[in-house]
Amino acid sequence: MCEKMRAIVATKDHKAEVVERPVPKPGYGEALLEMECCGVCHTDLHVKNADFGDVTGRILGHEGIGRVIERGEGVTSLKIGDRASVACFFEGCGHCEYCTTGRETLCRTVKNAGYTADGGMSEKVLVTADYAVKFPDGLGSAEASSITCAGVTVYKAIKETNAKAGQWIVISGLGGLGNLALQYAKNVFNLKVVAVDVNDGQLEFAKKYGADVCINPIKENLGEYCQEKLGGVHAAVVTDVAKSAFNDAVASVRAGGRVVAVGLPSESMDLSIPRLVLDGIQVVGSLVGTREDLKEAFQFGAEGLVVPKCEMRPMEDINDIFDEMEAGTIRGRMVIDLTRK
Repeated sequence: MCEKMRAIVATKDHKAEVVERPVPKPGYGEALLEMECCGVCHTDLHVKNADFGDVTGRILGHEGIGRVIERGEGVTSLKIGDRASVACFFEGCGHCEYCTTGRETLCRTVKNAGYTADGGMSEKVLVTADYAVKFPDGLGSAEASSITCAGVTVYKAIKETNAKAGQWIVISGLGGLGNLALQYAKNVFNLKVVAVDVNDGQLEFAKKYGADVCINPIKENLGEYCQEKLGGVHAAVVTDVAKSAFNDAVASVRAGGRVVAVGLPSESMDLSIPRLVLDGIQVVGSLVGTREDLKEAFQFGAEGLVVPKCEMRPMEDINDIFDEMEAGTIRGRMVIDLTRK
């Protein structure tokens, strides 16, 4: 008789459903993880809503954490009992110009967990062993799940700003990503942070985590404040999904500043080409992080420099979590407990 497992899949009616699936067997280069938990990301919401195309039946999730229970032939990077990730960057080709020059997340044939490959919201998950990143014992599974996507995404984005210790950075959007961005910026990169959000509750949250300045752009003009009080910030990371947040970020940076886009609004942003040229402003996109970025991000979590705020929920809560996400009532990260029966 075929062994079964429970998994959360996207459905035709743009919902998520807990279903039974056969437990997969690892092939060459693959490992089977018994999952402990999987965080819920805004991208999962987009996937189940078919915003990036219909993937009905796909197992959702790309913030998964599990232990290796079975290995296929040829696996040398993982051993039985290792704790490893099921990350958004699930697999690259390994030989293109991006994969061989440290830009593997841009691989043109990349597979993404929970979208083009079955993801982490399952009791057992099959991974390509060389792409499943191990993490330190000093890091809890729920916390590691948040770093697997949200943490490494903002860690990489801050690296992309090229900001130096002591310089000013705007972090726009203080939700699940922005809160971790604030912690990495303050505790790892030693930056001064202007935290920006339209939700005063999120700003109070940011103050507790060390934001130097908190601004609600509905009540105060971000660009004017940064230019008049700070001479313009050196960099900005935008995790928000509103067009206005990107425009405000560009207005906030000084000459030579860099704006890194992380959020995915549906609209186009407005750019003053003369200002970009005359002031040397750079606007770049940043997509998750490489395996090496994830190792680094995990290590800072294990050292206690970054502490994700997590709440464990059962699999059956998945649609409630998506509703809360759309309503903007979530603080920190919701994490699915995959050990509950």
